[in-house]
Amino acid sequence: MEIAIIAHDGKKAEMVQFLNQHKVKFQEKNICIISTGTTGGKVEKAGIEVTKLLSGPLGGDAQIAARVAEGICKMVIFFRDPLEKHPHEPDVNMLMRLCDVHDVPLATNPATAELLVKAL
Repeated sequence: MEIAIIAHDGKKAEMVQFLNQHKVKFQEKNICIISTGTTGGKVEKAGIEVTKLLSGPLGGDAQIAARVAEGICKMVIFFRDPLEKHPHEPDVNMLMRLCDVHDVPLATNPATAELLVKAL
């Protein structure tokens, strides 16, 4: 199963912490993690295997959205920072819309992500 992870700059440390807490479950369930480039780099440094795509502002959000539309990516965990402006907001909105269109679970905060991971 492929899961995408994305985190805005102010949430990257929180994403790494979340993944570390669930590392064993992801390994047990044979979860393949894909990520936008910068988030993926932080995750790799923490010792978690991840396939990195482009950075979000350079098209990484759109790459993940395409994988959602193609039926490859089955879950998205996106720790958004709602208090900051993001230049690639149209791509973020497109990704969230495609998750809704294709009925793909989307967590935008740790509490919801926790519920999704428990359901694996």
